[in-house]
Formats: sequence, structure tokens, C-alpha cells
Amino acid sequence: MPQTIAERFQIIQGNITQLQVEAIVNAANNELRPGGGVCGAIFAAAGYEQLKTACEQIGYCPTGEAVITPGFDLPVDWIIHTVGPIYQNKAEDAELLRQCYRNCMQFAGEERVRSLAFPLISTGSYGYPLREAIAIAVDEINAGLAQYPEIEQVYLVCYSQVDYQTAVQQVNQ
Repeated sequence: MPQTIAERFQIIQGNITQLQVEAIVNAANNELRPGGGVCGAIFAAAGYEQLKTACEQIGYCPTGEAVITPGFDLPVDWIIHTVGPIYQNKAEDAELLRQCYRNCMQFAGEERVRSLAFPLISTGSYGYPLREAIAIAVDEINAGLAQYPEIEQVYLVCYSQVDYQTAVQQVNQ
């Protein structure tokens, strides 16, 4: 029996590199270089050199777009790298962040990825306001689940307890 969208989407607290899903999303930079935060954790867990080499072969990813690499040493098949906007309080910031989630959901749907996990894209060093970013993430993930019924489970992974509590409270309002 098909699950509802609400049953297929969960906000959780944890380390995205330890989840048993088919794909995880990396909050990448345009040059796809190893970074800090979630990006650094993903590079470390995937195998730094092999992921760095794969990203160098791709070379560049425009803001709002997504590119794919294997999961290497992670317990996932794919890493979907997407580049969120550096928050500047401009109208296009929200649309670029929406495109990140849309492009990742589109890949998952088209490639029949049954489960994937997102971090809160752009909320770390890129400075996107947490509540706005959560609202965009939830809207776009729900829209993607409606469009791609083959995606069975999506997680929005909050690393910190504060981010998790904020996300859960916001969604339950």
C-alpha cells in the first residue's frame, strides 16, 4: 500500500554520513572542493582522495545545480553534490536554494533512488537563515515526493539538536 508523503518524509537529528540510504546530498561549493561542515564530513567518510579525484574530474557546479559521484566508502550508492546560495538577502537566494532541492529530487526520481538524505543546505557558513531554509527544504522535498512516487523515503538531517528542534517545531506549527 502506498505511503503518504508525510510518511515518506522525516526530519531527523544525526550524522548524514552514517545513514543507510541510497543517496546523500552534499552541501558543496562551486569548485566541488573539500570544505568544512557537512562537506568535510562527507569527504572524510567517503574516502578523501577518491572523492576529491571524482570531484576534480567534474570540475565545477553552478549554484542551484547538482552533480553526482559514487558514494565510495560511504554506505550509499550516490553522493549528490549541490551548491546552495551564499545568503545575501536577495530575491534570487530563495529560488537558488529551491533549485538545489528540486534538482536533487529530480535525480533521485529519474534514477529510481528509493531513499535519500539532505542536510540543511546553505545554513552553515553560507549564512542562510535557518527558518527560511527549513521552509524551503520542506516545501521542495514534499513537492518532489508528490512528483516522484518511486522515492520511498527522504530524510532532512539536522546535525545539531538546536537545528533539529527548530525544524520539528516549525513543521508542527
